[in-house]
Amino acid sequence: MTEQLAAALAAEEAAIYAYGVIGVHLEAKDEVSRARSADLEHRARRDALVDRIDELKASAAPQPAAYRLPFEVTDRDSALKLAVHVEDGVAQAWRALLAVTEGDERVDALSHLTDSAVRATRWRRIAEVTPLTMSFPGRPG
Repeated sequence: MTEQLAAALAAEEAAIYAYGVIGVHLEAKDEVSRARSADLEHRARRDALVDRIDELKASAAPQPAAYRLPFEVTDRDSALKLAVHVEDGVAQAWRALLAVTEGDERVDALSHLTDSAVRATRWRRIAEVTPLTMSFPGRPG
């Protein structure tokens, strides 16, 4: 389970970095508000993951000093594309935890997967990308 927790932590850290880039390229107040809200949610999840990994007396690989984005983000369209990409990646990381958790931890993992899948769908709708949803959220395409 430690490996999956570390992967979820890495995904959350990458999301936090990405939302810093995404927010710079959004202008509409509702979009900026969504990006800020997502950033705060990912920060809360990151902090909870750090605590959980600590409880297990395990350690996660050190996070990189900087992240390499999957593509260049230069405008609103590419920022929205990145938001979808990062939420899909976070959902994938949480999906991996479903197989190795039970009880409340599994409920939390499913909740986080669902939150990221819904957030990705909202970003797709804003970006006018179709299809809006994935058949199996969190499953690598």
